[in-house]
Parts: sequence; C-alpha cells; structure tokens
Amino acid sequence: MAKVSGTKEWSDESRNCITGCRHNCRYCYARFNAIKKWKYVKDEEEWANPRVRWKDVNKKQKSINGTLMFPTTHDITVEELEPCLTFLKNLLATGDKVLIVTKPHLECVKRICKECVGHKDKILFRFTIGAMDNDILKYWEPDAPDFAERLASLEHAFNEGYVTSVSAEPVLDSANIVGLFHTLEPLVTDSIWIGKMNELHKRVDVESDEDLRRVMLIEEGQTDERIHEIYEQLKDESKVKWKESFKEVLGLELADKPGLDR
Repeated sequence: MAKVSGTKEWSDESRNCITGCRHNCRYCYARFNAIKKWKYVKDEEEWANPRVRWKDVNKKQKSINGTLMFPTTHDITVEELEPCLTFLKNLLATGDKVLIVTKPHLECVKRICKECVGHKDKILFRFTIGAMDNDILKYWEPDAPDFAERLASLEHAFNEGYVTSVSAEPVLDSANIVGLFHTLEPLVTDSIWIGKMNELHKRVDVESDEDLRRVMLIEEGQTDERIHEIYEQLKDESKVKWKESFKEVLGLELADKPGLDR
C-alpha cells in the first residue's frame, strides 16, 4: 500500500493558479522543486514575484466528489487576492469541499469570509502558524504575516462561523509548541496539526553561521526524543493531529487513503 503523506493526508486533490509565492519561505517544497529540481523558475527573486496563470484562474473546475485543497504551491496574498478569489469561487461552484491552507493575511481572510459566505458549509480554513515568536517567523517565512496578523485572521474566521484549523507543520519553535497549541485552541473548531520540517538539509540553503544556527535549532526540536516529549504533553488533547512525519516516529497508524485525516 502506498504511503499517504504531504497534502494527501488532508485532501483528495490539490489545485493552484499561480507560479511563485511572495512569502518566499526558506523550507518551501514548491520553491525547491521550481528552482532546483525542475528548474522552471530561475531563482528566489523570480519565485518571490509570482506569475498568475490566468488560464487556470478562469477555467471551469471539475467536481471530484471529495475535498480540494487550495493553494499548495503558492499562497493567497493581497497582491494576488482577486485571481485567487475567482479561482476559489470556481472551486466552490463544483460543490466539493475546499480546504483553504494559507499563512493568512487578515485582509484576504476578511474578503474570503465575506464573499464566500454562501459556501460556508463547504469551506475549512487551515492557517499555517508554526511559532508565536516573530523573530523565528521572520527568518523562516520572510515575507509572510507576523503572529498577531495570523492570530487575528484565525479569530476573524472563527467569529464569522467558519470551520477553523491550524497547521503547525513545520514546528518552528519546538520549545513553545505546547504554549502555541493552547493559545490557538480556543479559536479552532476542527484540529491543530503538528509535523516536522521535512527534507531540511535538501531544501534549506546554509550560507552563513546564522543559517547553521537556525537549522540546528530545528534539528534539535524534531529529534525522536523531542517528538515523544511533545506527544506526551499533547496526546490527550482532542484537537491535536499528527502529521505523517510525527506518526512514523511515534509508531502511530498512517492514513491508508488520501484525505482520510482531514
């Protein structure tokens, strides 16, 4: 049986409409693939200046009778909000459930909540929040929103009656992951996912002593011993869910089909 991992733990299919991402996260699998693996983007600067694929934006979407995840290889930013809204509405027009995964900009979340209210029962928000410390967030996710804006976005979606969840994958501040969980939990109606930074040495460039220090902190925070410590502290919390990277260390059963754990 094939291992179910990555986006397949959450959804049946992924959909995107932009090449590149303004957040330019250092660990991003999509950035690594685009620049170093498949080489259809020249460098980090080109990646951080996204190109909207208007043909995809305006294309009629097909139903899969399952859950669609949007986006997975870019994010929803203020500059690209309009095409993302058009694309999202086309996804919702299929009648499928849509999992919206984003490092949230409050302006974008407010617009989505307002304009997609008629599809509220089909939307699950999953906001990526891997740390509360803005210094840590700024290093790993240079142009993504700070913690206060992400928290405000979560609170807004929660108050508007949407189903809310959080992805703490990757955990960026292992020492404070329990505090992060308890800070976010009151505003989460679905789940809080916890997982490793995957393929750390493959995807993250180490070009300075500071880079090395940051990488070593991540390594220390996701050792098998530390993962077991986190598990013991949070295992009885009903809203916690473990990504495949944690499950493998913990000996927990993996999902056996796409979207099972969503």
